[in-house]
Amino acid sequence: MLEGYATPEGTKRYQEYATAQDKPTSHFKSFDGLQLSSIGMGTYLGQPTQEDDLAVENAVYQSVKSGAVNVVDTAINYRAMKSEKSIGRALLRLVHDGVIKRDQIFVSTKNGYITNDGDFPNIDVMEYIHRMYIQNDVMTADDISSGYNIMNPAYLAKCIDKSLMNLHLSTIDLVYIHNAFESWNQDVSREKFMEMLAKAFEVYEKYRAQNKIRYYGMATWTCFRVPPGNQEYLSLEKAVRAAESVGGKSHGFRFIQLPYNLAYSEALLLKNQSVGSQDNLTILEAAAKLGIGVFTSIPLFQGRLLGAQVPDYGGVSDKVGKLIQIIRSSPSVIAPLVGQKKIEHVEENLKVANVPPLDGEEFKKAVRVLTGQQL
Repeated sequence: MLEGYATPEGTKRYQEYATAQDKPTSHFKSFDGLQLSSIGMGTYLGQPTQEDDLAVENAVYQSVKSGAVNVVDTAINYRAMKSEKSIGRALLRLVHDGVIKRDQIFVSTKNGYITNDGDFPNIDVMEYIHRMYIQNDVMTADDISSGYNIMNPAYLAKCIDKSLMNLHLSTIDLVYIHNAFESWNQDVSREKFMEMLAKAFEVYEKYRAQNKIRYYGMATWTCFRVPPGNQEYLSLEKAVRAAESVGGKSHGFRFIQLPYNLAYSEALLLKNQSVGSQDNLTILEAAAKLGIGVFTSIPLFQGRLLGAQVPDYGGVSDKVGKLIQIIRSSPSVIAPLVGQKKIEHVEENLKVANVPPLDGEEFKKAVRVLTGQQL
């Protein structure tokens, strides 16, 4: 078990470690005193096999050792808990080998979806849920949404306990509720969902008080990328108010995650949010006003964008760099989370960490080149 969590002092030391390996200082974004790499590693893809277990473990190890990444993201259901376990082993190795200390790295996970444990492959998901939770009166079958998501507070608490074990951590830096509104909006009213969300946030606040998590957030798919009036739309401000209702002004809801890439550009271009009296804000603008940090998913669209004809811009010409650079340079975005397992992919994906993100004017020019739109 690794004690501690990401701290301003520790992440600053990682930034210094990175700059000693020729990474620009501006590769790191500052949020709540933390210095976080503007590229993070995601661990969604892969099979629950020993081969992929080792591949993910080695990819995390190499990504962190490179000086390019001190942000690692996962979820309890990714590869049936095996992604969390691979990260846990990689972190133990990194600390044991003296590459980093625990306080230099920011680890996030997610809970809410049903999952089994990939180390017991003969027990399928529904049997696992029944044996572990329903038989033990943690929850009932009615707590499972049509989207196979659970917001029962007792279930979420059990998931955090399991994630702490899988990751070999005493404290997880960030825990997200995972695609909750997307999974429940067909089943419950918006008002009922907000009640459920507040109860989930109560669990997270309890674990914050016990120093088992530092922050919490919402990992989303569509709810922050559709227009108001759409059934799947959610107001970020209302989610923040739900956190304030249980945690006060010092609540721990400080991050969101959403898809953002050259195909899914809504985060940058769709004005769908309001904060106070200000309307027509993008989710990135609303997040900045509400003090919420943004991580983004699928910057490469799980590889599907690698064949796209993307014009060169901002001095970047390699195909992966052109897809990542615009995302990591976007206002309010801390880091896109890049999925990678093979070491050659790690090396290719992280090359862009050797150049600074675009500055404000360069970013606006890049947006014009890539989208034809004027910011």
